[in-house]
Amino acid sequence: MKFKPVIGLEIHVQLNTKTKAFCSCPSDVFELEPNSAICPICTGQPGALPVPSEEMFEYGILLAAALNCKIHEYSRFDRKNYFYPDLPKGYQITQFFYPLATDGYLKVKEKRIRIRRIHLEEDAGKLIHSSETITEASHSFVDMNRCGVPLAEIVTEPDISSPQEAREFLEKLRQILRYTGVSTGDMEKGALRCDANISVIDTETGIQSNKVEVKNMNSFKFVEKALEYEYRRIVSLMKKGEEVKKETRGWDLSSKTTISMRSKEEANDYRYFPEPDIPPVIFSRDYIEKIKAKLPELPDEKFERFKKAYKLGDYEAGILTSTVQLADFFERCVKITNNPKETSNWFLTELLRFASPEADFDELKIKPEHFKELFEMIEKGEISRNIAKNVFEETFVSGKSPRKIVEEKGLKIVGDESLIEDILKKLMEKYPDKVQEYKNGKTGLLGFFVGGVMRETKGKADPRKVNEIARRLLAD
Repeated sequence: MKFKPVIGLEIHVQLNTKTKAFCSCPSDVFELEPNSAICPICTGQPGALPVPSEEMFEYGILLAAALNCKIHEYSRFDRKNYFYPDLPKGYQITQFFYPLATDGYLKVKEKRIRIRRIHLEEDAGKLIHSSETITEASHSFVDMNRCGVPLAEIVTEPDISSPQEAREFLEKLRQILRYTGVSTGDMEKGALRCDANISVIDTETGIQSNKVEVKNMNSFKFVEKALEYEYRRIVSLMKKGEEVKKETRGWDLSSKTTISMRSKEEANDYRYFPEPDIPPVIFSRDYIEKIKAKLPELPDEKFERFKKAYKLGDYEAGILTSTVQLADFFERCVKITNNPKETSNWFLTELLRFASPEADFDELKIKPEHFKELFEMIEKGEISRNIAKNVFEETFVSGKSPRKIVEEKGLKIVGDESLIEDILKKLMEKYPDKVQEYKNGKTGLLGFFVGGVMRETKGKADPRKVNEIARRLLAD
């Protein structure tokens, strides 16, 4: 490529704490009435003093450990000063000079994307505009509920080389957030938000454009689309020899374009200084190790273990470990069925037709023992695989035992050889021309007679026996 994109991400992760970062207000405010989860601390009333949440530090350390970061024993909060209608204090409490963690990485398809820093901070409020398009809004409302909600900001190095890779990084990050329980990672609820910085290098001349920040991307798809658009826009300007402005642009969903919002701020524009109301945070090494010990098996580790322990391919292991709840349910089922390959096949072809990988599998009506019953009936030849699929669906919906469904509906395979032979003889008497054609070499007609038996028995005849008996009778 003559023009190569250079992309870095700034990601805000809402931590799954019970309370806000510096007060006792609830942190899960997504569905609450506007301005119903606020207090003097999170709205910045004079004289109110912030008290940091220990749970916020625990989740921050856990996230840093999952992302292979160096966790610092000393960190500190600072004030980031700026004015915005949904920031009542006129500043944000964040970590600028001494962040919680630095120098990490996340592997995406064997490529290490470096993480410069992870720091803790509080969220601002939310503006609700009178129109879906900001430029057309006549007025806006301010909801302070999000003020003080704890965030971990993850800043990557500019190691991402395509919009698709940016999307893959975010998808992998969300998987880790959910595995660790640090965050829900729900972009549609604002629990995972991403700003992207993109510049473009002309590889022939070595000239690099100014960096542009892109905001307001609330899905993985929109992150990819916004960066694709911005890459094309920057390349177009570079080809014309025009300057690429150093600015912040917003993704406009209605026009599928980015729109200029403001010139890009520098760090000194925020006039950072140490937060005077919160002393420095000092962790002992023992405390950090105690939190790191809570780190569960992560997606890459589980993926490799599933391949090795259950003899699965990359595709099967990838899907089965896509969420921790799906992986856990699979392992519970395998423990009972003792048949990883068959269990994997039924998960991929049947279970995931009715349940998403994000489902609460404890709430499903189908249980591990149902898989065992179904496999046993197939292995013993009591039901065909086609019948088993129908039984599975009914078990999934009703929670009834597969064996009970088979008994109540009379779905057992017909293995009575005399009955099968009788049906075949009647078919041969009815279609003597087909019999003669078969004997003259048109062996594909075997399927005609086998199909007739299956129709007569409503699909319950043993296909192997039907084929065997049909060949014998037609050969006579």
